[in-house]
Amino acid sequence: MSRLSSFFPILGAALLAAVVAPGVNLRAQTAAESPAATPSQPIQDNSFLVEEAYNQEAGVVQHISTFTRLWASQDWAYTFTQEWPVPGRPRHQLSYTVAVTSAGAYPGSGPGFGDSLFNYRYQVVGNGESRVAFAPRVTLIAPTGSAGAGRGYGGFGLQTNLPLSVVLGQRFVTHWNLGTTLIPKARNAAGERASITAYNAGQSIVWLAKPRFNVLLETVWSGNEAVLARGQTQRSHTLLVSPGIRWAHNFKSGLQIVPGIAVPMGVGPSRGERGVIVYLSFEHPWRSFYGTQ
Repeated sequence: MSRLSSFFPILGAALLAAVVAPGVNLRAQTAAESPAATPSQPIQDNSFLVEEAYNQEAGVVQHISTFTRLWASQDWAYTFTQEWPVPGRPRHQLSYTVAVTSAGAYPGSGPGFGDSLFNYRYQVVGNGESRVAFAPRVTLIAPTGSAGAGRGYGGFGLQTNLPLSVVLGQRFVTHWNLGTTLIPKARNAAGERASITAYNAGQSIVWLAKPRFNVLLETVWSGNEAVLARGQTQRSHTLLVSPGIRWAHNFKSGLQIVPGIAVPMGVGPSRGERGVIVYLSFEHPWRSFYGTQ
């Protein structure tokens, strides 16, 4: 499996994020309020690698596209995520992520579908106006990618992630992640199978320079395993530091468009790796958008 494919569950987790509003505007949306965006609405749901502990607001759906390119490994991936709050149950959120990837270690394989993620997240503590929030996630990994082409694990898996978000005054927010991934019957390109376990940790700090312009510094680590032979695995580690920016365009219809860009850089075991992340999100009230009441 390629570096980016083995790192994909963390990328998927990052795409399922919802960022806390700036301290100066910490205010929950009540059921009586319209979820429509306003010109001053701060950026939400828009980190790249570290998952925040805030679910989607009631009645709001988000569509997220992310393109990631790593230069040293020659891996790239495009992912699409859609997040839906469960109607009538604001603490519950469902989402999925699909991907198209290309593994640099398999130059003849070309691009193709990667593994897919199906996610459930529960808001245990806090919400969009809280200083502290905690929202554990559980994910089913479906083997829709080819293990022989380095685009997937070759077997079903389960992932958990524990995101914690803490507001540090009016200008800074921090996010913390800790998770694990288990693939009981992973497969390598030769068709040999073994059980693999991966671990991930992440930390980010977001500078709320303006309500609609933020600066991010994300750090993510993963300890991955790959199938070496039947019943045998080999462990590797990835460590990336990724500075980035994001900005928002709000519309009276309730649509919020958030582009973003980041430059992940490898340190320690990933020294020499460089890359780029290009991000684009569309968020809107789903009832008005789809013409239903």
